[in-house]
Amino acid sequence: MSMLTPPGMGGKYRITGAKYPRMRRTRGRRRIVLAVVASVVAVGLIGWGTLQLIDVFTGGSKATAAGSRSDCAAKPGPSAKPPAPKALPKPGQIKVNVYNATPRGGLAKDVAAELKKRGFTVGKVDNAPKAYDKKVKGTGILLGAKSATDTAVPVLGTQLAGAESRTDARKGGEVDLILGSKFKDLAKKEDADKALAVLAKPKPAPSTSSGKKDC
Repeated sequence: MSMLTPPGMGGKYRITGAKYPRMRRTRGRRRIVLAVVASVVAVGLIGWGTLQLIDVFTGGSKATAAGSRSDCAAKPGPSAKPPAPKALPKPGQIKVNVYNATPRGGLAKDVAAELKKRGFTVGKVDNAPKAYDKKVKGTGILLGAKSATDTAVPVLGTQLAGAESRTDARKGGEVDLILGSKFKDLAKKEDADKALAVLAKPKPAPSTSSGKKDC
């Protein structure tokens, strides 16, 4: 019997040799470590939540409040300036040559007389040159120099809806009106005057403000 065996106990309870019973404390240590980690995490979350509540009720720090005000303040963007009215010539400053490219006799003469009543200066009145005679399928062609594409040509174009605009190598400011096979009549004077007024005073482009909205 070993000295470690309690009196009166033998058999399977007898302790012999140099072997001692193991004391299993590993699980207990793990539980303690996990409990400590969980406590630290809980304390951290509580502290973070407390700071958030303080920011909510106090409006946050001065820097945060200032940043919010600067972000929410509306910054007016550059307002779109209306385009400057074009320096369009008056009808009396535009010399119009009227040519008839249709089989209808006397058409160029009648149109020229009406344009003269509307204030235009009338130049040549004749049948269309061979390059255009019986070859203009639309209502008409407005033919002028490149420099007249945004001045004299659009002004004359208010008198004839659907006319095609073309340019050639001429140097002068006169414009040719070549009447085509679909021509019926000039635009009504009232409609032509309205179109001319819109042409002289275009509507301003919509504002493209880049400012931020108010909070």
